[in-house]
Amino acid sequence: MIGRLIAAFLLVWALGFGWFAVALPQPVDDVRTDAVVVPTGGGGRIQRGLEVLEQGRAERMFVTGVDREVRAEEFAAEFGVSDARMECCVTLGYAAVDTRGNAAEAAKWVESNDVESIRLVTTDWHMRRAHLDLGRELPGGVTMVEDAVASEPSLYILFLEYHKLLADYAGGIILR
Repeated sequence: MIGRLIAAFLLVWALGFGWFAVALPQPVDDVRTDAVVVPTGGGGRIQRGLEVLEQGRAERMFVTGVDREVRAEEFAAEFGVSDARMECCVTLGYAAVDTRGNAAEAAKWVESNDVESIRLVTTDWHMRRAHLDLGRELPGGVTMVEDAVASEPSLYILFLEYHKLLADYAGGIILR
């Protein structure tokens, strides 16, 4: 009996990992939202968020998890953002150091700016966990669209991120 339970558990785990690794979230284009939320950490995320702004698919962008030593002027210079665009449309958040912190910081920004819809821009392998954490923190009624930045993650990254996602799900169930 115990052997069958272990085998069933391993089968469910393996099928879940296979789904996680093969069916990574994809980018979206023709969607308009009030704002873009971009957690720092992966290549292409900030560039994708700025592209969404340039295309008029969002009015504002919030970058969460920015290193405390990075000044707005340095950010603007690194990513080629004009002073006018920084002033009107880009907000940098310095409070977060991990995905849960990104979610809490972004949710506070969303609430304080009366945002009703957001586009979450993060790396494809990170999207499910970022979406889960942010979804738990957002005020009710806020629509979230996933816009994944395509990557070529290693098996190690997929393995690690899958287990972080499982831990997040388990933590959410336990804390209810």
